[in-house]
Amino acid sequence: MDLSYTPEEEEFRARLREWLAKVLPTLPDRPAPEDWPGRRAYDLGWQRMLHDAGYADVHWDASPTTRLIFLEETEEAGAPYVGANFVGLLHAGPTIAAEGTAEQRARWLPPILRGEEVWCQGFSEPGAGSDLAALRTRARREGDDYVVSGSKIWTSHAEVADWCELLVRTDPDAPRRRGISWLAMPMDAEGITVRPLRTLAGSAEFAEVFLDEVRVPVANRVGAEHDGWRVTMVTLSFERGTAFVGEVLACRRVLGQLACAARENGRWDDPVLRRRLGRLEAEFRALWRLTQWNVSAAEVSGGGVPGVGGSLFKLRYSHARQDLYDAAADVLGPDRLDLDRPWVLDRLSSLSYTIAAGTSQIQRTIVAERMLGLPRGR
Repeated sequence: MDLSYTPEEEEFRARLREWLAKVLPTLPDRPAPEDWPGRRAYDLGWQRMLHDAGYADVHWDASPTTRLIFLEETEEAGAPYVGANFVGLLHAGPTIAAEGTAEQRARWLPPILRGEEVWCQGFSEPGAGSDLAALRTRARREGDDYVVSGSKIWTSHAEVADWCELLVRTDPDAPRRRGISWLAMPMDAEGITVRPLRTLAGSAEFAEVFLDEVRVPVANRVGAEHDGWRVTMVTLSFERGTAFVGEVLACRRVLGQLACAARENGRWDDPVLRRRLGRLEAEFRALWRLTQWNVSAAEVSGGGVPGVGGSLFKLRYSHARQDLYDAAADVLGPDRLDLDRPWVLDRLSSLSYTIAAGTSQIQRTIVAERMLGLPRGR
């Protein structure tokens, strides 16, 4: 498989690099981490700038390779991350683009690309996290509506979201992975209560969401009724296969900063630390190559939907990120517990990566069964 870039792709890179150099100095200061309304406005403003410059559709309509170039250049330039647009741009949007009707794509995709609407993810429940098929949130059909009751947890950006990609059980008597449907729920509907959750790092980007007889139009169902598990696998393939790609590049940047800091404070004299940083450099280079292979395979197979290679990437990346920030603690030495120092909060948040988007145990099972062909456990 050829992983090199074509002349057209390199031309796109040069054009994007020139545009970033011109617009990034004009951006306002980023809001404080705890100011979610301000962060929403900032992130939507950046998305609008991308839209007006012709780069907003890179996540869906461009080739996977062009998408990688976009992520490379924006990370290298220090451009804003997707932030509050994470679910809409990287989860719900690609799913609707792949599985939605023409009417659904026309309704929901342009506002995401224009920076007008934010989405959150309503998948996990108190009793259905890694075992997502155990979800119990019910949706009963009443005419042209579903009436939804239940609760969700770890709902990303719920407090500032306009829409929620929601998994519900539409047939309680069906086997676990059947009888599930994927809905787009308006967050201003009556009966929704959002309760923010504060993480170990002190942030509140997650929330509990309680649903009490919430009416969602049947027209907001993506995919057939009871076929939500298959649609969910499309969502998760994007979440595990491409949503973390920009973070790999960010980790490589942090690794270079760690090496500079170690040289300045004398920690570079430790050969064990040097070997550790060298191994991490090799790890993140390999992850970037794996990403290139995954997106190229998705492009060749058609549709651009990542395959099970995304689970292998997610498994290795989660642990590499934790190793990176453990190495940062070694570089910081006694300052590793000072929350005002660089990388300390990142180290705390890295602990969640082996749980979020499917635990490492789940990813190992997927790799074993779907990639290696090992027999299913009893």
